[in-house]
Amino acid sequence: MRLSAKGEYAIKAVLDLAMHEGSELQPVQEIAARQRIPQRYLEQVLLQLRRGGMLTSKRGSSGGYRLATASHEITVGAVLRAVEGGGDLERGERGRPAGRGSGPDELAGLWQEIADALWAVVDATTFADLRRQVEERRAAARPMYHI
Repeated sequence: MRLSAKGEYAIKAVLDLAMHEGSELQPVQEIAARQRIPQRYLEQVLLQLRRGGMLTSKRGSSGGYRLATASHEITVGAVLRAVEGGGDLERGERGRPAGRGSGPDELAGLWQEIADALWAVVDATTFADLRRQVEERRAAARPMYHI
Protein backbone atom coordinates (compact mmCIF):
# COMPACT_ATOMS: atom_id res chain seq x y z
CA MET A 1 0.00 0.00 0.00
CA ARG A 2 1.34 3.36 -1.00
CA LEU A 3 -0.34 6.34 0.53
CA SER A 4 -1.02 9.21 -1.85
CA ALA A 5 -0.66 12.86 -0.86
CA LYS A 6 -4.45 13.07 -0.80
CA GLY A 7 -4.66 10.17 1.67
CA GLU A 8 -1.95 11.62 3.88
CA TYR A 9 -3.55 15.08 3.85
CA ALA A 10 -6.94 13.59 4.69
CA ILE A 11 -5.48 11.76 7.70
CA LYS A 12 -3.67 14.91 8.87
CA ALA A 13 -6.80 17.05 8.46
CA VAL A 14 -9.08 14.65 10.33
CA LEU A 15 -6.47 14.26 13.08
CA ASP A 16 -6.25 18.05 13.34
CA LEU A 17 -10.03 18.22 13.71
CA ALA A 18 -9.90 15.42 16.29
CA MET A 19 -7.33 17.43 18.25
CA HIS A 20 -9.86 20.30 18.30
CA GLU A 21 -12.87 18.10 18.94
CA GLY A 22 -15.51 19.85 21.02
CA SER A 23 -14.28 23.31 20.11
CA GLU A 24 -15.51 25.77 17.52
CA LEU A 25 -15.47 25.18 13.78
CA GLN A 26 -11.94 25.10 12.41
CA PRO A 27 -11.32 27.39 9.42
CA VAL A 28 -9.67 25.78 6.40
CA GLN A 29 -6.81 28.28 6.41
CA GLU A 30 -5.95 27.42 10.03
CA ILE A 31 -5.99 23.67 9.38
CA ALA A 32 -3.83 24.21 6.29
CA ALA A 33 -1.33 26.32 8.23
CA ARG A 34 -1.10 23.93 11.19
CA GLN A 35 -0.69 20.87 8.97
CA ARG A 36 1.41 22.55 6.26
CA ILE A 37 -1.03 21.54 3.52
CA PRO A 38 -1.72 23.76 0.48
CA GLN A 39 -5.10 25.35 1.22
CA ARG A 40 -6.61 24.83 -2.23
CA TYR A 41 -5.75 21.13 -2.16
CA LEU A 42 -7.00 20.81 1.42
CA GLU A 43 -10.34 22.32 0.41
CA GLN A 44 -10.82 19.51 -2.13
CA VAL A 45 -9.90 16.85 0.43
CA LEU A 46 -12.23 18.31 3.06
CA LEU A 47 -15.06 18.43 0.54
CA GLN A 48 -14.62 14.71 -0.18
CA LEU A 49 -14.61 13.95 3.54
CA ARG A 50 -17.76 16.03 4.02
CA ARG A 51 -19.44 14.16 1.16
CA GLY A 52 -18.32 10.94 2.82
CA GLY A 53 -20.21 11.95 5.96
CA MET A 54 -17.15 12.40 8.16
CA LEU A 55 -17.22 16.18 8.46
CA THR A 56 -19.75 18.95 8.76
CA SER A 57 -19.12 22.46 7.59
CA LYS A 58 -20.43 25.97 7.62
CA ARG A 59 -19.70 28.57 4.98
CA GLY A 60 -18.83 32.18 5.54
CA SER A 61 -16.46 34.25 7.62
CA SER A 62 -17.31 32.36 10.81
CA GLY A 63 -17.34 29.03 8.99
CA GLY A 64 -15.11 26.03 9.00
CA TYR A 65 -15.14 22.29 9.57
CA ARG A 66 -15.62 19.86 12.43
CA LEU A 67 -16.02 16.12 12.79
CA ALA A 68 -19.53 14.86 12.01
CA THR A 69 -19.22 12.13 14.64
CA ALA A 70 -16.98 11.46 17.61
CA SER A 71 -13.31 10.79 16.87
CA HIS A 72 -13.59 7.30 18.39
CA GLU A 73 -16.13 6.44 15.67
CA ILE A 74 -13.96 7.42 12.69
CA THR A 75 -11.23 5.04 11.55
CA VAL A 76 -8.19 5.79 9.44
CA GLY A 77 -9.42 3.14 6.99
CA ALA A 78 -12.76 4.91 6.55
CA VAL A 79 -11.00 8.20 5.82
CA LEU A 80 -8.70 6.55 3.28
CA ARG A 81 -11.65 4.91 1.53
CA ALA A 82 -13.49 8.24 1.43
CA VAL A 83 -10.68 10.02 -0.42
CA GLU A 84 -8.91 7.19 -2.24
CA GLY A 85 -11.91 5.19 -3.34
CA GLY A 86 -12.54 1.50 -2.80
CA GLY A 87 -10.48 -1.27 -1.32
CA ASP A 88 -6.88 -1.58 -2.41
CA LEU A 89 -4.60 1.42 -2.66
CA GLU A 90 -1.99 1.45 -5.41
CA ARG A 91 -2.20 -2.25 -6.15
CA GLY A 92 -1.74 -3.85 -9.51
CA GLU A 93 -3.57 -6.82 -10.97
CA ARG A 94 -3.93 -10.05 -9.00
CA GLY A 95 -3.00 -8.34 -5.72
CA ARG A 96 0.57 -7.41 -6.63
CA PRO A 97 1.89 -4.04 -5.54
CA ALA A 98 1.87 -1.51 -8.36
CA GLY A 99 5.01 -1.40 -10.46
CA ARG A 100 5.76 -5.14 -10.50
CA GLY A 101 6.28 -6.97 -13.76
CA SER A 102 3.53 -8.86 -15.52
CA GLY A 103 3.07 -12.60 -15.65
CA PRO A 104 2.34 -15.18 -12.97
CA ASP A 105 3.19 -14.06 -9.49
CA GLU A 106 4.23 -16.74 -7.04
CA LEU A 107 4.05 -14.18 -4.26
CA ALA A 108 0.45 -13.08 -4.88
CA GLY A 109 -0.70 -14.76 -1.67
CA LEU A 110 1.95 -12.92 0.33
CA TRP A 111 1.03 -9.55 -1.21
CA GLN A 112 -2.62 -10.17 -0.34
CA GLU A 113 -1.76 -11.09 3.26
CA ILE A 114 0.28 -7.90 3.60
CA ALA A 115 -2.55 -5.79 2.18
CA ASP A 116 -5.07 -7.47 4.48
CA ALA A 117 -2.83 -6.84 7.51
CA LEU A 118 -2.42 -3.16 6.60
CA TRP A 119 -6.16 -2.70 6.18
CA ALA A 120 -6.77 -4.48 9.49
CA VAL A 121 -4.54 -1.92 11.22
CA VAL A 122 -6.06 1.18 9.59
CA ASP A 123 -9.59 -0.17 10.10
CA ALA A 124 -8.89 -0.75 13.81
CA THR A 125 -7.22 2.63 14.39
CA THR A 126 -9.54 5.49 15.30
CA PHE A 127 -8.76 9.16 15.36
CA ALA A 128 -9.26 9.11 19.13
CA ASP A 129 -6.39 6.57 19.22
CA LEU A 130 -4.20 8.84 17.10
CA ARG A 131 -5.11 11.89 19.18
CA ARG A 132 -4.12 10.03 22.34
CA GLN A 133 -0.79 9.02 20.79
CA VAL A 134 -0.04 12.63 19.80
CA GLU A 135 -0.94 13.90 23.27
CA GLU A 136 1.27 11.26 24.90
CA ARG A 137 4.22 12.16 22.64
CA ARG A 138 3.76 15.85 23.39
CA ALA A 139 3.60 15.19 27.13
CA ALA A 140 6.74 13.03 26.99
CA ALA A 141 8.60 15.73 25.05
CA ARG A 142 7.90 18.43 27.64
CA PRO A 143 10.77 18.93 30.07
CA MET A 144 9.89 18.23 33.67
CA TYR A 145 11.14 20.83 36.10
CA HIS A 146 11.44 20.02 39.77
CA ILE A 147 11.83 22.66 42.43
